[in-house]
Amino acid sequence: MRISEDNKLEKIIIVGDRVLIKPKMASDQTKSGLYLPPGVQAKEKVQEGYIMRVGPGYPIPADFGYDEDTWGQEEEEVRYIPLQAREGDLAIYLQRDAIEISYLGEKYFIVPQSAVLMLVREEDL
Repeated sequence: MRISEDNKLEKIIIVGDRVLIKPKMASDQTKSGLYLPPGVQAKEKVQEGYIMRVGPGYPIPADFGYDEDTWGQEEEEVRYIPLQAREGDLAIYLQRDAIEISYLGEKYFIVPQSAVLMLVREEDL
């Protein structure tokens, strides 16, 4: 899957430690050869999909990492611990923590980083 095909997502800003996932089309046939209706597949506990957008990460308190130079600053910037997930990664995540949204006719999930169990990263993306 190429991320550049979804330029329509550039306006979306994901907040905090969350990621936007486009669900991967699941096979409607089980290993034993049974065909499952779409509703049964959607209720599976573990899902997989491609990460389309990533939030900035976990916010760090303003007084974390005291530095002499910060006394002269009037306005403090918010700093974040970045997430492990990157755009284009294949994510295995817990369905129960995902929030389903529809954007421009496409189905996506907003998932907290803590619900992502595993990432598969293709280095050439």
